[in-house]
This record gives sequence, structure tokens and C-alpha cells, in this order.
Amino acid sequence: MDSAFMNSFSAKLTEKGVGVVRFEFPYMEQRRHGGSKRPPDKQDILLATWKKLLLQLQSDPLYSDIDSYFLGGKSMGGRMATLVLNELLEMNAFLHSKIKGVVCLGYPFHPSGKPEKLRTAHLPELKKPLLVIQGTRDALGNQDEVMTYPLGDNTTIEWLEDGDHDFKPRKKSGFSHDQHIDRAVTATANFVTGL
Repeated sequence: MDSAFMNSFSAKLTEKGVGVVRFEFPYMEQRRHGGSKRPPDKQDILLATWKKLLLQLQSDPLYSDIDSYFLGGKSMGGRMATLVLNELLEMNAFLHSKIKGVVCLGYPFHPSGKPEKLRTAHLPELKKPLLVIQGTRDALGNQDEVMTYPLGDNTTIEWLEDGDHDFKPRKKSGFSHDQHIDRAVTATANFVTGL
């Protein structure tokens, strides 16, 4: 939750008036405290972590008075947010009224080098708007690939020219990583305030 990318993105987003709550999945928390590099938790644990966080926010007076929540995350965190969304909306009327959309920063449309293993089947069924911010040369879903996927009417994609999965462009592109992060922040803030 405190990678250079997340620190920069979160700080810039809060400067635009959008509050950010960050958390870690259990495997990342264990990496932080134990030092060993573990693979990600199984999907059921990742989704349970999302649910637990949102239920905590619901009961915390500091957050329960906020009018709008947006789920989001970088890569797998964003994907898990899309997977948990409809379930949360069905199980909890409070969250149904509060959650307005999802933001994915570099969505992992497929594993690296395996474009046939799509992770998109649930996206057309999302009950809230989805903003995906994606580099045009992302190895987990580049622009040419993603434009052929049926993603549903609720999905908007903001393309970052020559960006990779972390939005980093090549030097020859004429863009900088900071420019792409700034553009991603602006797109996110506009998405949030627009809803």
C-alpha cells in the first residue's frame, strides 16, 4: 500500500479533494513483517479482505458519513474490486447506496504472455460504472487486445500512450511517468466527481 506508485498516486488524488483509504492483502502484510516474498493469497481471501475493509468503514463514524465510496486498486487489487462489487451491493443496502463505481489502475486483463486466459467475463455484469486506466502497451492487456473485448456499457478506458503496466512510457515516446500518473489522477478525480 505504500509503494512509490501508490504513494504518488494517493497523494496527488487527495490534493484534488478525493480521500483515499489504503490497505494491504494478508500476503503483502506478511511480506512487510516477515520479509519473505510470498505469492498472492487465494482469491477467496483477497475478496474477504475487501469485504472486511468495507464493513469496517461502514461501522466507523469517521467514514460512515461519507456520501460516496469508490472501490479501486492497482492491477490485482483493482481486479478484486470488480469481482467483489456486485456481491457487496447484493449483501448490503448501505454499501449499495454508497458505492458509486470502481477505478482500476492497470487492469490485468490476462496473465503476462497468456492473452487467451481472459479475466473479463464478469465485467459486462458490473452494476456500477468502471474506469480502467491502462497503458497502451501493457503486457497484461494492451490497447489492440483490449479494444476487441466485450467489456459492457459501464466500462470506460483511459489510455496512456506508450505506458506499460505501471504507466511507464519509453523515453522515445515523449511522455514521462509523472505525466502519466498525473493524467491518471485527473481521470480518476473527474470520474469520481462526475458520479
